[in-house]
Amino acid sequence: MSDTVETQTRDAWGTRAGFILAAVGSAVGLGNMWRFSYVAAEGGGAAFVMLYLMFVALIGMPIMTSELIIGRMTQMSPVKALKELGGKAWTPVGLLFAFCGFGILSYYSVIAGWTMRYALDAATGSMSTDAGAYFGAVGTGMPAVVTHLIFMAITIGIVAVGIKKGLERAAIILMPLLFLLLIGLAVWATTLSGGGAGYAYYLKPQLGELLNPKIIVDAAGQAFFSLSLGMGALLTYASYLTSKENLAKETLTIAASDFGVAFVAGLVVFPIIFHFNLAETLGLGGELNTDSTVGALFIALPPALRSLGRAGDLVVAAFFTMLFFAALTSAISLLEVVVSSVIDSLKWARTKAAIVAGVVIAILGLPSAYNLNFLGALDKLVGTTLLMLGGLLICILVGYKILPEAEKELGQGMENQQAIAAWRFFVRYVAPPILAVVLAFSIPGVIAAFKALFAG
Repeated sequence: MSDTVETQTRDAWGTRAGFILAAVGSAVGLGNMWRFSYVAAEGGGAAFVMLYLMFVALIGMPIMTSELIIGRMTQMSPVKALKELGGKAWTPVGLLFAFCGFGILSYYSVIAGWTMRYALDAATGSMSTDAGAYFGAVGTGMPAVVTHLIFMAITIGIVAVGIKKGLERAAIILMPLLFLLLIGLAVWATTLSGGGAGYAYYLKPQLGELLNPKIIVDAAGQAFFSLSLGMGALLTYASYLTSKENLAKETLTIAASDFGVAFVAGLVVFPIIFHFNLAETLGLGGELNTDSTVGALFIALPPALRSLGRAGDLVVAAFFTMLFFAALTSAISLLEVVVSSVIDSLKWARTKAAIVAGVVIAILGLPSAYNLNFLGALDKLVGTTLLMLGGLLICILVGYKILPEAEKELGQGMENQQAIAAWRFFVRYVAPPILAVVLAFSIPGVIAAFKALFAG
């Protein structure tokens, strides 16, 4: 590492609240609003929640703090930051983060496009009564391509404007709206008959699942994906910090907000499922797979809610609008990782970088818009395995190569030496072995997903 870290003129957050809301927005996405509650039910309810919280505490928060340290210390994008701190040998790791941003956003925007279409059609009352046929008509092929491209255009537009006027302003508007919609739906769900059974199913303890390798991998993958770890998003956001905030405090705020949203989302979803007797239809109690998840969210729930009449249409519109906001705030952070890397590496203007990177990602997303198996396989590879690999490499860099500099940076705005010592212990000795084991367990799932893709 060089004696001085190169600095360059960069945009910056206008307020701490703007940074926090943007960082929480990056973490809160479709994985929180839907996948968390569904995988929790399939993974033993409270057992999965316990595993998830364990992974957040043992590996999620130490790695999140490490990403924030790197970003603020270097004031650079992932590609340049890792090269600056670790040397040329670490350039591929920065490129891995950029690749994850490319890969995840390419299929994430397809799903986000679905939420946009569902929200609009429900609000206007134009959603078909045949839910299966409706999803088949709008979920793949040209309709999915159109909504995917529209969503990418919105994301590009926000990122192109800049940090204060684009990312920060979007977060300040969208995140409070998301929280209000979520709380409103959770309160409404308490009025549903049979909701108690839904709460019990969601939270029932099945402690035998704590040792289930699949549930362990799911919990670790959920922790990484939902916290936006291993992809450089929070590293990039921290590179726009100019003041000396307490990074450990910011980590706790982001992680707690992320879990809170995911947990409350389950309190919305499961009362609905049990009120409308959808548990058997959705196959709860069987093995979770991508098709069942998509089926539950986009096929089973809308017609059940719409049976309530026009009020049901409004609930569907509110539910998918909430999902759209969550997806958009996460998509912004994913594109920002790529755009920031392009700006730093190629010295392009932000507008040019956002448009070119966004268009390339939009093109890469076309196969996912036409083939759900391709989408699922890409999610297994990039959305779980590569994220955990990125997290493991961050632990190695921070915990073993630049530890003195990292501790000094963490100490800016934080005087608790015991907290710094705890972070050092977890990032060096706890997170790496756990990540290595879970990473090994995730590989068979990736292989199986690609075998199914090519077999189909």
